[in-house]
Amino acid sequence: MTIENRAFEADTSKILDIVIHSLYSNREIFLRELISNASDALDKRRFLASTDQSLQAEQELQIHIKSDKKAKTLTLSDNGIGMDSDDMVSSLGTIARSGTQNFIKQLEASKENDDSKLSLIGQFGVGFYAAFMVAETVDVISRKAGSDKAFKWHSDGATGYSLDNAERSEAGTDIILHLKKDAKEFLEEQRISYMIKKYSDHLSAPIYWQNAEESTMLNSASAIWTRPKSEITQEQYTSFYQQASAAYDTPYLTLHNVTEGVTNFTSLLFVPSTRPVDLFNPERKSRLQLYINRVFITDECEDLVPNWLRFVRGVVDTPDLDLNVSREMLQQVPAINKIKKSIIRRVLSELKKQAGKNQEAYESFWLEFGLVVKEGLYEDADFREKILELCRFYSCRKGGYISLAEYVSEMKEQQEEIYYLSSETVEQAEISPHIEGFKARDIDVIVLSDPIDEFWLPLVPEFEGKKFKSASRGALDLDKFEQEDTEMKKADPSEFDMLIARIKTNLGEQIADVRLSSTLTESPACLVADENGMDIQMERLMKAHNKDFQGAPRILELNPDHDLVAALNKMADAKSGSKENGLVDDASHLLFDQAQILEGRMPSDLTAFSKRMTRVMASSIMDDAQTK
Repeated sequence: MTIENRAFEADTSKILDIVIHSLYSNREIFLRELISNASDALDKRRFLASTDQSLQAEQELQIHIKSDKKAKTLTLSDNGIGMDSDDMVSSLGTIARSGTQNFIKQLEASKENDDSKLSLIGQFGVGFYAAFMVAETVDVISRKAGSDKAFKWHSDGATGYSLDNAERSEAGTDIILHLKKDAKEFLEEQRISYMIKKYSDHLSAPIYWQNAEESTMLNSASAIWTRPKSEITQEQYTSFYQQASAAYDTPYLTLHNVTEGVTNFTSLLFVPSTRPVDLFNPERKSRLQLYINRVFITDECEDLVPNWLRFVRGVVDTPDLDLNVSREMLQQVPAINKIKKSIIRRVLSELKKQAGKNQEAYESFWLEFGLVVKEGLYEDADFREKILELCRFYSCRKGGYISLAEYVSEMKEQQEEIYYLSSETVEQAEISPHIEGFKARDIDVIVLSDPIDEFWLPLVPEFEGKKFKSASRGALDLDKFEQEDTEMKKADPSEFDMLIARIKTNLGEQIADVRLSSTLTESPACLVADENGMDIQMERLMKAHNKDFQGAPRILELNPDHDLVAALNKMADAKSGSKENGLVDDASHLLFDQAQILEGRMPSDLTAFSKRMTRVMASSIMDDAQTK
């Protein structure tokens, strides 16, 4: 055969330049693509040899890589199906024509395609040209299985290619990359080994680094997720989880599933028992590893799991995922969404199952990841109901975490609402004056202490027909519930009109109103928001994002049965300028400041607060001294 020089066949001008310079963002991808092509060639030969014994390889089907630092070449060799001159023209000389794709079409046409026997990677026919990102020229020497002739394809990736006769002792393909000056790093075994571990570690074909003296296997040549679950121990699952996730804990859940249907995929997912360090990373990216037929694609596929499940680790492997020309750019196609919804349903279902099996273990999980899961209540309307079933909230009555279903099942006979208290911490909620009346009536109040609670709650108005009701917002009518202390005296509200008027005058615009409380039993006063106002927790969040934010004035509620309030009420009609009058004025401000402190806020004027406190203390001490 004489040397033939041919032009590339392409439907679009400069397509090869685009492939070489724009298709991939990371140059090391070239090795992934070439290894994937070699793996396809091995799979083709293995498949065809099952019905044609003449195509059987004498040795194990494998891939070899070697470098020649003097010649500055990197060579990838396989003993797969190989190519003849026509295959080279079709597959290498025509850009974006995939031999794999054509092979699959032929099998489909002959109705011989068996997905259990053959699953091939490259379906776009452009991956090979990634070699020109690192190579000035590329030589391909190949001999097709069943033939005794070999051919050489040569190109600089710019002007075209040449075909010539060649020599090769056995069927298979050699790809020889004449590396660019800035690509010498790819001559090093350590660099190649890292890339193989990253992208091709789980390919079934063994990949060897060929030295002059010996060969070193670079990949594990196994993928745990492809094995039957019955053959895998929990120790092996844990080992893989720790290796793949760079984790040290034992996973709380291990979910290994093969899904077949319109979209086929295998998933091996892990729910950690300890929160990852990047759980609250502002970028909030998933870390699931996406594979296509055991070839690593990315661990930053945000569309595989929602942000509120970003702590889930593991692997998703599919042959059905549609890709752009670049395997790094995933299309927004139905397959992605189907995989995502399937993963969500599986994780939620298993979490619900585990919550019923072992409440203590589930509570530990919830304390680690509950805050993130609750983001789904705000972000994912499709799964909001199922997420709410999984949520756990601190119960002031029980002193531990309960589900909403538990809360509803233990509600009082006349109770129609789920009472909650927004608080910065559980500890702060437990000492809050807002729950005193509920404690006195043995009514439970759940604590909402996560920032996300303020955002999902308006979207979830009720659970099982029971509306959510804030214990610190709006007027509460608890009198219909019998108190544990039935002998507690009740003051006449009309007797406090003068005191209320005095306090309103003293506090002015600092408060929205002053009224008597039906919930306080121990504290003299507290602050509540208007029915349509913000809870203190929401005000904190708004203030954190905008230092100039000013919350609306709140309502000061007085406990008419408290001795301090009763004493002040007796002084309310004191003459202007009298000692009693001064005490009422100081006490008005101190009650307001005290209520703020109990909410976790500092008085706006600390100097004035200190002076008032000093005056009241001095007055009390002097009176006591005179009495003695």
